[in-house]
Amino acid sequence: QVQLVESGGGLVQAGGSLRLSCAASGRTLSSAAIGWFRQAPGKEREFVAAIKLSSSSTYYADSVKGRFTISRDNAKNTVYLQMNSLKPEDTAIYYCQPDNRPVFLIATMTRDFGSWGQGTQVTVSS
Repeated sequence: QVQLVESGGGLVQAGGSLRLSCAASGRTLSSAAIGWFRQAPGKEREFVAAIKLSSSSTYYADSVKGRFTISRDNAKNTVYLQMNSLKPEDTAIYYCQPDNRPVFLIATMTRDFGSWGQGTQVTVSS
């Protein structure tokens, strides 16, 4: 089964940028998508962005539209999340998960993924 490892988080000042990586190992279906999610302390996990690996169709949460860009490098089996104009509200642990559904359905947060990885911490100071 596919295993995903998140990396690239760190501490940045408001207005700065980070690029997160989601590297996959094991088998991945060609029609699968990858979604990015985040969870801040004391808050529920929320959807951030998703991309269909075969078509590059994307979907973003309203809170990050225009600031974040999701992309993929299928040769490296990696999905990236370019995060620009970061705000303190973006502070959270960021996770990635595979999903075979259309990207707009991933955004509904209706699927219980069960297990989550370690994630990568993003901290934005003001």
